Amino acid sequence: MKIVVSVFLLTLFVSVKAQEKDLLSGKYSRNQLQQRLIPQKEWTPFPRLTDRAAWSRADDTIMRAYLKKAESYIHYDWPAIPATTSLLIERTGDRASYEQISFQKRRVLGTLLLAEVYENKGRFIDPIINGVWSVCEESFWGASAHLPRTREYSGLMDVSKPFVELFSAETATFLAWVDYLVGDKLDAVSPQIRKRIYYEVNKRIFEPLMTKPHGWMAANANGRPPNNWNPWICSNWLNAALLLEKDEKKRADMVYKILNVLDQFLNPYPEDGGCDEGPGYWGAAAASLYDNIAMLNLATKDAFRYVYASEKIKNMARFIYRAQIGKDYFIDFADADPRPGMAASMIYRFGKDIGDEAMMHFGAFYRKPKNGEIGSFQYFRNLFELFIQDEYRSAPQSLPLPSDVWLPGIQVMIARDKEGSSKGLFVAAKGGHNDESHNHNDVGSYIVYYDGLPVIIDVGRGTYTRKTFSDKRYEIWSNCSDYHNLPSINGVAQPPGANFRAADVSYVKNKKFSELSLNIAGAYPAGAGIQQLWRTVRLNRAKNVEVTDKLSLQAAGTVTEHLMTCYPAVLKKEGKVVIYYKQENGENKNFIVQYDPEQMKVVIEKIPLVAMEDKGIKEKWGDTIYRISFSGNTAGKSVVKFTIRPE
Repeated sequence: MKIVVSVFLLTLFVSVKAQEKDLLSGKYSRNQLQQRLIPQKEWTPFPRLTDRAAWSRADDTIMRAYLKKAESYIHYDWPAIPATTSLLIERTGDRASYEQISFQKRRVLGTLLLAEVYENKGRFIDPIINGVWSVCEESFWGASAHLPRTREYSGLMDVSKPFVELFSAETATFLAWVDYLVGDKLDAVSPQIRKRIYYEVNKRIFEPLMTKPHGWMAANANGRPPNNWNPWICSNWLNAALLLEKDEKKRADMVYKILNVLDQFLNPYPEDGGCDEGPGYWGAAAASLYDNIAMLNLATKDAFRYVYASEKIKNMARFIYRAQIGKDYFIDFADADPRPGMAASMIYRFGKDIGDEAMMHFGAFYRKPKNGEIGSFQYFRNLFELFIQDEYRSAPQSLPLPSDVWLPGIQVMIARDKEGSSKGLFVAAKGGHNDESHNHNDVGSYIVYYDGLPVIIDVGRGTYTRKTFSDKRYEIWSNCSDYHNLPSINGVAQPPGANFRAADVSYVKNKKFSELSLNIAGAYPAGAGIQQLWRTVRLNRAKNVEVTDKLSLQAAGTVTEHLMTCYPAVLKKEGKVVIYYKQENGENKNFIVQYDPEQMKVVIEKIPLVAMEDKGIKEKWGDTIYRISFSGNTAGKSVVKFTIRPE
């Protein structure tokens, strides 16, 4: 039976979405929320340090790994961050040098804390105090790349005008858990330590968030909904507020505002759970929303457990395994990574809370022995992980690998040869628009994998620099449509902007094939001279992938079709390009791209990776990015077709 999904279903999703508006903030009034919040003095989200019986149930293997790592930090020399390191973002575009110092300090502090909790002998208290003092003396808890790009700042923080971004909120969480877990030991040394923690967190985090608007809290002026910053920052704000704020009214006020801010992220989110930022950002988007819900339930005796019954929340959770290609690779449209890290135990917990065994098994699949590294972000996930290990280690492991996924909210099709297997062909294709979060100009692009490994790729993002999120973003080649699997028409590529989008999108699937069809003419400017540009991407199961472009131009012109790959490619003969795909065992296997040689001429070029942004591309793919360009003239109407298949 053939199934067709089109605009009608999009309308249906919108209407269902509206029914769940304000899922978090609409349940309880401000006063009802305060009644449900466990008072700060009584709240024990994880055992107090003195409850040694409870801490004996924390996983000993993981705690020993933390202890071993912490022992290498006992004499850690807490570095300051020089002003000139912050200024690098303006002078050279380098953001990494600043972040390496900042992130490392927080990792060290968090590791020392867990080691002290485990050993409980006071051996790590002085290093913890030094860490707290060093962090509190920093001028800015965030990243230099997140400073306003104005002459007033010019790469340095104005300490008289605190504002909250990702990493300043993360810092508050590290300090809050220090206060909660070893606060009494700090008081035994000096009451000034905890006093300083609250003073700095209140001044830098609580007061700005409660008195000043922040751009990540709601849609921007162009109507783009909030991205991962919203739930990610809120999860850290929530941790810090619940743990540190002793004034119960202020505490409840903050939690109530957090719920309203989170709904600004959740309300416009597509009902199908599709994350336009990709799987690499899912861990800070839908997963951070889950972090908030999990912590709210700890703080209210499960007053927010009702949220897990929401189909939208369930779909947001499932996106991470629906977007999987094979055990190592995930779809990487926009700034996503092709091989993102998996926060495995968090995924397992999320799957358990929504009652999805497939997600639980997926999370268990990625469990691996701990080496003492806590990571730089979402510190509280380490605490949850410590107390689920008996269950988690015995959980079944498997990858769902659904045969077909259609996400109409972000217009992404995902299809593979066989359900539950990465063997054979895999294709993903997208519509959407060119103002998505972490946008690349890529309306109509697609990727092809075989046996779980890349053939036709989306290069994804490179190293983040000052240019990445500036008005020069689309000077970076990997963000541009002519370095995606898309055509340039009359030499014109797709520009950025919400108005440049796909139209007339339809999706068809049956046992033999899955297909996405869409008109991408609207993704190009008027100067391209396009009347219609119908693209169809079809997976013919166990056979090939067919890509067909039907063009109608205002006048005769030129068409150049681009394909990106991470393997060498050669023109074997007219009409046949060979990509030397490398199998899992390292052996080569030819992949064939067939085209009409009377219609198109081929140029194959190796992309030089020389810019600062290209470092990240080398790390993901190696220095092996090739662009295959097929160029030809058209009288105004033409059909261009490619067939991609293993030889």
